[in-house]
Amino acid sequence: MTTGIIFDIKRYAIHDGPGIRTTIFMKGCPLTCQWCHNPEGIKSAPFVAYKKERCIRCGACVDNCPEQALSLGSEGIFPSGSSCNNCFTCTEICTAEAREKVGREVTTLALLSEIKKDTPFYDTSGGGVTFSGGEPLIQAEFLIQLLKLCGNEQIHRAVDTTGHATYETLMAIAGHTDLFLFDLKMMDSDKHKRYTGVSNHLIIDNLCHLARQGVDIIIRIPLIPGVNDDAENLDRTGSFLNRLPRVTKVDILPYHDFQKSKYNRFKMLHNTDSIARPTREMLVCAKKHLENFGLEVTIGG
Repeated sequence: MTTGIIFDIKRYAIHDGPGIRTTIFMKGCPLTCQWCHNPEGIKSAPFVAYKKERCIRCGACVDNCPEQALSLGSEGIFPSGSSCNNCFTCTEICTAEAREKVGREVTTLALLSEIKKDTPFYDTSGGGVTFSGGEPLIQAEFLIQLLKLCGNEQIHRAVDTTGHATYETLMAIAGHTDLFLFDLKMMDSDKHKRYTGVSNHLIIDNLCHLARQGVDIIIRIPLIPGVNDDAENLDRTGSFLNRLPRVTKVDILPYHDFQKSKYNRFKMLHNTDSIARPTREMLVCAKKHLENFGLEVTIGG
């Protein structure tokens, strides 16, 4: 049995592909997008999150830490300076649930069992399972086994991906995938690297390969004001997609700032304070702009 690491399961999802879906969030991502909505999915390994507002300062985690990596202060629990080996003893012993393990290892069969619980909703709505993240292609072997198992159960399979993977990995996964939700953030490679940490050369190449394979693809564009909502990027995006075979559907995903609470909770640095939510007018303008290239464009939730 292949095992992998996930950080969440979202049931009754309606924005991750057709119908009612179960979305599996897998850990690990090669991109570090400044607007990332799931920052807990960037690191591949599980980690400990501390919710200070829940802490009752009982000191149980400090007393039971085998590495003596924690200390108790007047305002809560702090690292003591000793190295933490991520044994997660503190998360298991915390009765107040102030210390949380983010990410868990699971087998393909155990996860399939969870997915199959929602089969009645798939059957009545035309839904299925969506593998998201993070970047699910990072855990390629785990993902392929899950896709095969779901295929055996006649469950519709979607993969939400940044497209940043080797050609071989992408093609292996494409052979067991019914639909790709492919993120396309911006066309300028230097700008892409500035905002996501990687260039878009591999992403663009992989999207071209997928389109030539005749795979069903929905393009997802996160609309970030001041980053990729300008006319030049929308023109380049529309012109590029217009030339790809079978790629006609585009879903614009408006940036939101709900994830700020996650960054605070996980003690992660972020640059989201300077990013504003797009207005309705911005979204409608971007939609009309892309529709001028013959694309079928929707605005997502």
